[in-house]
Amino acid sequence: MKYVLISGGVVSGLGKGVTASSIGVVLKACGLRVTSIKIDPYLNIDAGTMSPFEHGEVFVLDDGGEVDLDLGNYERFLDVTLTKDNNITTGKIYQSVLEKERKGDYLGKTVQVVPHITDAIRNWIESVAVIPVDGNEDPADVCVIELGGTVGDIESMPFIEALRQLSFQVGPDNFCLIHVSLIPVLGVVGEQKTKPTQHSVRELRALGLTPHLLASRSAEPLLDSTKEKLSQFCHVPVNNILNIHDVPNIWHIPLLLRNQNAHHSILQQLNLLSRATPPDLRQWTDMAESYDNLTESVRIAMVGKYVGLTDSYLSVVKALLHACVARSLRPSIDWIAASDLEDDSAQSTPEAHAAAWKTLKSAACVLVPGGFGDRGVRGMMLAAKYARENHVPYLGICLGMQISVIEFARSVLGWERANSIEFDAQTPNPVVIFMPEGSRTHMGSTMRLGSRRTLLQTRDSITSKLYGNSEYVDERHRHRYEVNPDVIETLEEAGLKFVGRDESGRRMEILEHPSHPYYVGVQFHPEFKSRPGRPSALFLGLILAATGKLEAHITSIHENGS
Repeated sequence: MKYVLISGGVVSGLGKGVTASSIGVVLKACGLRVTSIKIDPYLNIDAGTMSPFEHGEVFVLDDGGEVDLDLGNYERFLDVTLTKDNNITTGKIYQSVLEKERKGDYLGKTVQVVPHITDAIRNWIESVAVIPVDGNEDPADVCVIELGGTVGDIESMPFIEALRQLSFQVGPDNFCLIHVSLIPVLGVVGEQKTKPTQHSVRELRALGLTPHLLASRSAEPLLDSTKEKLSQFCHVPVNNILNIHDVPNIWHIPLLLRNQNAHHSILQQLNLLSRATPPDLRQWTDMAESYDNLTESVRIAMVGKYVGLTDSYLSVVKALLHACVARSLRPSIDWIAASDLEDDSAQSTPEAHAAAWKTLKSAACVLVPGGFGDRGVRGMMLAAKYARENHVPYLGICLGMQISVIEFARSVLGWERANSIEFDAQTPNPVVIFMPEGSRTHMGSTMRLGSRRTLLQTRDSITSKLYGNSEYVDERHRHRYEVNPDVIETLEEAGLKFVGRDESGRRMEILEHPSHPYYVGVQFHPEFKSRPGRPSALFLGLILAATGKLEAHITSIHENGS
């Protein structure tokens, strides 16, 4: 196994995840098979209980793993299916070591960070690296490891020591370290400053790891003099100093790396030049350039709880991008804080209230994504009601589906206090209930998680047609609450149709409003399996409906016999 380690210095948020994904893309384009591991030094077992405001979205894998959003980047860029073990956290490592200690596996030993924690990290990396993630049976050729955080952080020290040991164990021909660092420009002087990177590399070398390549992040391309200075003081050849400057869209990053011969430097370090082919990035070139040349756009109202940090909905944003690009459009997302639509905000913040409603009414379609808690729920219901009554295309995901059921029960059935027991435990009309198998005492990994099968009930539904008239779909879930099966018959008699159910027939997965051009709610998260060039069917349906081309698309699917 060959390892490529991506570390970061100076500041966090430099784009190590995109850099790691892009390096994987370039190596894959050279004919190599690639897998990925993300190391998060926090003490949480996984990302499942973290606030989206603090850490961005929680990405869900097929096996139910709740992981860092960077694994979503890996899956989208490399078109692989990762497992929860591909995300290593301090919490997981300590938990595994302490479980062994309690079982007596270290009997007679004093359990310490070195060697027990570092050995556990090394063993975890080596065992996960050989798990195939691309549908083949054999292990990948290269494992790209992203070390989260910044070099020098106390919490990442055991991982750096373990990685130092790994590099020594596997030998120089099997280990390549790429250090991502910032090259700032001071406004007054206007000079590209290398000192922060020098200090970061010095810190890394003091810990026993010497970078083979530097990936320098900057707003503008690096000057030759800056590269020479970095080379001299960081002990990295000039040809191995990569510049990842700001680009119009992230699909340019693999091309940027290819153009700087990053693949040659990495392959040379890993002794893979004889096995690799010249990188074939024609598809990425087409995607990047075609997006840059798009002139028409479609306005999408995103009504959510966490709109203050767009990374909270990163996969939703990417799924919208994939769907729009497939129709030669740019997504123009109007972020609306759901609470700004509520009647209370008309009194407390009238300007924000008026602006939110103006934005909602000017959008071509409405999307209500997932979330937890009751903040903004009334605003989401108002958005769903507006879309339903005014025949505006609507897609509700997870909570967004539950919102549409509550709104329908209140507005159409006249159940004024209809609600989810998540928001009102005493509601006389609980249309959304707690799942029987859920835990009321533990929050982590106790939801309905991962890939589950949904059986499509009829081929006449829009959803079925968008999915190519399949009898079923496998999509990823993350929820604690579900539509109450006892009210389904009443809701359907009033006009709402549940066209997708789980294999038991009692768990509602997809709803539609047949008299509406596109009013779809799904309990699962279709955004997690959307890929560049292979957009999610339901996101594509939303964009098609928003541009008045849904019927023609469905007709073409039928004529092609899909």
